[in-house]
Amino acid sequence: MTGFQLMIPPFVACMVLVAMLSYLGLHVIAREVIFVDLSLAQMAALGGLSALLIHVEADSNWAYAFALLATAVGALLFALTRTSRREEQRVPQEAFIGIVYVVASAAAVLIANRVPGGGEAIEKTLTGSILWVNFKPTILKLAAVYAALGVFHYALRHRFLTISFHPEEAERLGWKIRWWDFLFYLSFGVVITLAVPVAGVLMVFSFLVVPAVIAFLFTRDMRRLAYISWGSGALASLLGLWVSYKADLPTGPLIVCMYGLLLALAWVVRRVKAA
Repeated sequence: MTGFQLMIPPFVACMVLVAMLSYLGLHVIAREVIFVDLSLAQMAALGGLSALLIHVEADSNWAYAFALLATAVGALLFALTRTSRREEQRVPQEAFIGIVYVVASAAAVLIANRVPGGGEAIEKTLTGSILWVNFKPTILKLAAVYAALGVFHYALRHRFLTISFHPEEAERLGWKIRWWDFLFYLSFGVVITLAVPVAGVLMVFSFLVVPAVIAFLFTRDMRRLAYISWGSGALASLLGLWVSYKADLPTGPLIVCMYGLLLALAWVVRRVKAA
């Protein structure tokens, strides 16, 4: 297999991840819960490590089930700790998100010391394995689940977008916002649970947040936000993979750096246009 052929599965995996994560990132920025993916990713890692305690094989369906259960707990916590805009916001929700992340991280370290391969599992959570991803079953499973979640979000787009971008209107209409938040964070948790083993926490955070930030630099129109977010995410991933292939450099870190470089360029363009 040539080097170019080796890069095809990572490219496809990146495009699948960008398609879902860059859109969800718009919600994350609008809700001002920037680090929610790190927290949910750590909950998923905690669930997967907990499965090892009862001798469940890593990367098995049961291990994923434990990870999803832990993620559902995180989704419920984030839904319950949402503060209404009409209430006095004594504690920002981001504080609760950070606390969940820290506690889940500490618990994961404790469990990792008690199970064989625990340290390797934590390292994989950070770095992923994007360069060695295969079409079968990883990319096909990822694409199928993300397609189903895409249909789910499209069907409920009015509710989710209103709650994320216009929460006062959702409150005025009397919607049960915490229930809808739970559905949103639960679907978000499924996305993160499947993405982290492939790309790692650092890449997933970049895919989620950076394209959305670039989009918000230029527009507030929802359709344009989505187009700019998808386009910038795809461009940064493509450039990162190409430079990694040409320069023989580590793929994951280079893609993350390329996202940062593209954000810096977008900021300069925005400043020049505003001048």
